[in-house]
Amino acid sequence: MGRVFAQELIRRKRDGGALSEEELRWLVRGITDGTVTDGQAAAFAMAVFFRDLEPAERVTLTTAMRDSGSVLSWDLDGPVLDKHSTGGVGDKVSLILAPVLAACGAYVPMISGRGLGHTGGTLDKLDSIPGYDSVPELERLRAAVGEAGCAIVGQTADLAPADRRLYALRDATGTVESIPLIVASILSKKLAEGLDGLVMDIKAGSGAFMPTRDASAELGRAIAEVSEGAGLPCTALLTDMDQVLGRTAGNALEVRESLDVLRDGAGEPRLVEVTLALARAALELAGLDADPQEALTSGAAAERFERMVDALGGTLGDLPEAPVRREVTASGVVQAIDVRALGLVVMELGGGRRRETDDIDHAVGLADVAGLGEDAGRLATVHARDEQSAATAEDAVRAAFTTGDGAVEPPPLVERIGSPDG
Repeated sequence: MGRVFAQELIRRKRDGGALSEEELRWLVRGITDGTVTDGQAAAFAMAVFFRDLEPAERVTLTTAMRDSGSVLSWDLDGPVLDKHSTGGVGDKVSLILAPVLAACGAYVPMISGRGLGHTGGTLDKLDSIPGYDSVPELERLRAAVGEAGCAIVGQTADLAPADRRLYALRDATGTVESIPLIVASILSKKLAEGLDGLVMDIKAGSGAFMPTRDASAELGRAIAEVSEGAGLPCTALLTDMDQVLGRTAGNALEVRESLDVLRDGAGEPRLVEVTLALARAALELAGLDADPQEALTSGAAAERFERMVDALGGTLGDLPEAPVRREVTASGVVQAIDVRALGLVVMELGGGRRRETDDIDHAVGLADVAGLGEDAGRLATVHARDEQSAATAEDAVRAAFTTGDGAVEPPPLVERIGSPDG
């Protein structure tokens, strides 16, 4: 390829033209090493936002971003699997799923993220465990995966560095909600993990990232298609986020609920059902004939979780607790829930971030959260740092629930996302 000018490639994409594999890889190299400026990278993202990418371009962009840093390889006696969620409120599935898969004979090097806005982040939940190293060096990650069968950690500097820079620019320029860019961002990191199979948990509903159920399904299909095109078997499930998943929202509270599920082999039915559905899909991809329900009820998954925490320096006995608790009550039956609003309540309590640099209060959040069709006698219990923030949260929680009389039919909890042709 001769001399290339970023502005010429941006102009072509702006006008609806296609970019070759060489051209896209050149752009990604420039985004990684800085030879493509912030303005040019942002303009490229905006051009993609409005003009989309062809299927082949989506695969090329994703694999080029994967190849911008290290790509892990594993020498293990079982398949390497992972799951990714598009994010929700009370979504603690990863904390249960990773050790369940490990107990079924898989290895799970799960690269997770932090929360931003109304959605919680798996790393923030794990950071509530004293001593837990959520961003370990690569050798410690390998050792933890070998010892426990799973390790839930953050993205290291050498995994998909192009994504880190491009995402920051997308966040600053209003181009986050572009399906090809979302797909490339998610999959570049997952492909860099050296996986044998990936299961996607695509959230739909009032607490989801995507605005409609159809948009969520479109994203799921796009991820599965690009993943398969890049050589990674993938299954996408659409799961409901029209109510909080489980009974808690907030970092230490969610860890505690996850531990209860792992140790008791049971818990809030929707949380358990979503977790087991994702586990079965992942095991099916890997051809593993194991029962995730048995892994959960036997205590084998709980043992794997405890081994993971120990391998990464954590201690489970002393999770933080908020000093103020306030019960939120109403009358009637829960008819509808603004789940996004509940996520924002947790953020306002201090359990989330407005900006990536904000500190988090891991102890605060919501417990005992009511679901659709349930008695509104207790909507939730606020866990707060002080009385003033508890009172503000109480009002906001009550406003997020619609109550009344009569039965409620909740949306489907889990659906497999098929091809565009059905």
